Amino acid sequence: MKPELERYSRQVLFTELGETGQTSLMQSRVLLCGCGALGTVLADILVRAGVGHLRIVDRDFVEISNLQRQVLFDETDVAAKLPKAIAATEKLKKINSDVEIEPIVEDIDHTNILALAEGVDLILDGTDNFEVRYLINDVSLELSIPWIYCGCIGSTGQTMTILPGQTACLRCLIDSAPEPGTTETCDTAGILGPTVNVIASLEAVDAIKILSGNTHLIKPVLTVVDVWDGSFRQMSVADLREKAGCKACHQGERVWLKGEQGSRTTQLCGRNAVQISPAEKSRISFEDLAEKLQNSGEVEFNPYLLRLNLRNPDYEISLFRDGRAIIKGTDDPSTAKTIYARYIGS
Repeated sequence: MKPELERYSRQVLFTELGETGQTSLMQSRVLLCGCGALGTVLADILVRAGVGHLRIVDRDFVEISNLQRQVLFDETDVAAKLPKAIAATEKLKKINSDVEIEPIVEDIDHTNILALAEGVDLILDGTDNFEVRYLINDVSLELSIPWIYCGCIGSTGQTMTILPGQTACLRCLIDSAPEPGTTETCDTAGILGPTVNVIASLEAVDAIKILSGNTHLIKPVLTVVDVWDGSFRQMSVADLREKAGCKACHQGERVWLKGEQGSRTTQLCGRNAVQISPAEKSRISFEDLAEKLQNSGEVEFNPYLLRLNLRNPDYEISLFRDGRAIIKGTDDPSTAKTIYARYIGS
């Protein structure tokens, strides 16, 4: 065995990978969008597996509530208020110094995602909101770069691998992002650590297949796992690309990449607050949302707005019926978007 492969000897012994697959993996470049629960597991697996270059992009900082499931962080990162991309990189370099790791502390949006995806072989979903996922989907189709969709909530996770021009894309599966307040988030419904580890591991397996030259082994399926009840389902999406009539796949529509979709933020002068306005207005049920948020802080609402005072961290969210919100307690748009995504959804 070649000396440079000795670190990966047990992996190389796996016949389906072998020296050829490992060599391809070591020459590959990956963009990881988000380095929270899913992202830390993905980064840990791929760096140990020997991916050549890992570009980690995340807008957030490490908090104490992250430690239950975000496997690369510890209490020293919380005390230092380190950005997740930086904290993860420091850990990963100690795991495998042969891997080139590029941390980027940025909010992914339509203005930077093309540059972030430049030169990569695969894009991985480690994010927690649909806005970024639709951006990834657009750039994947535009640049013909495979990506893997993944999401977790409670005890349930799902993942689907997208090969541009070959398989169904995210918009084939879900044409538009769920309206704010209509879906649970990990800050309203909670999340079990094992859910993250299981579903991220499945995502990582497909990543290794693609990066090692075994893309032909990718199954056109949506995989759904519930770790609490022990269920595992795979639903075929083999015909979905042709049947869905997806404008992104068949007509080259790139509404997210062009900035025609997605939330907008405005700093409110002198108020230490940021206003977030979804691209499309919705009609939020305050009654339903208040029930979801009751464990997150003090919730009150009237016919016009819902107000959530968070216990930790100390922010106030004022949400209007159309999905517009004012996040008080910060003047940073990225922080405000993070808070909105956590508690209202995207």
